[in-house]
Amino acid sequence: MADEIIQEYQHQPTIRVSDFEGPLDLLLHLIKSAEMDIYDIQITEITAQYLEYLHAMQDNQLEVAGEYFVMAATLMAIKSRMLLPIDEDETFVEEEPVEDPRQELVDQLLEYKRYKQAAEQLHEKEQQRQQEFTRSAAAIPDDIKGIKVAPGVSIEQLQEAFVAVMKRKQLAQPVSQTVQTERISISEKLKVVLTAVKKGPTVFEALFEGQTTRDELVTTFLAVLELCKHWAVRVDQQQRLGPLLIVAGPKSKEFEHEQFGTN
Repeated sequence: MADEIIQEYQHQPTIRVSDFEGPLDLLLHLIKSAEMDIYDIQITEITAQYLEYLHAMQDNQLEVAGEYFVMAATLMAIKSRMLLPIDEDETFVEEEPVEDPRQELVDQLLEYKRYKQAAEQLHEKEQQRQQEFTRSAAAIPDDIKGIKVAPGVSIEQLQEAFVAVMKRKQLAQPVSQTVQTERISISEKLKVVLTAVKKGPTVFEALFEGQTTRDELVTTFLAVLELCKHWAVRVDQQQRLGPLLIVAGPKSKEFEHEQFGTN
């Protein structure tokens, strides 16, 4: 019978009955008004109140959606099952709890209640969000121009620049060359790099001009890294894909004084 009712009204739009959005909503209201425990619904009383409410709607010539009648049929079916006598001997032999005819309805009500509470919370958040106003991002003034396009230079970029220098130097090396036994220390290269930077920003590749041996190239690169470590120099790039510039760092004079005793 219930399936036939559902089939008949499956394409009918849900009609809001008074302040209720569906039969489960109406049932929750009746249970709450009667101060009943949702886990122990007095099915006879609730069924009577439910049917009385539907009759009142029809008496007022209000069209009631089919799903309300389906719930009415469900309530009457549960009421009938609960009125049936229980065979005590059969229950004792099976030693199994008798299934409560109301359990499926209780599960539906609890699930609907959870969804309804979640919907109310979302509605409250929506109302709160409507009271907030997000300011759009302010445009950067035309008179402010950044020196850098990118936020600093990474160690990977510095390493790539040194690899490029090594490749160019290797291609420029003569087939035969004189082996030099004298080695240049990092301390000497620290002083050379600092002297160059004190004169002004120096292109990274320019620090290797006149150097041909691998040891000298590597020593110069290590000197640059050491100076960066102590903030004696800073590596900048004024434009994207532009040359790397070595400039004096915030602790340039302090480092020079500690290492070489100069003022």
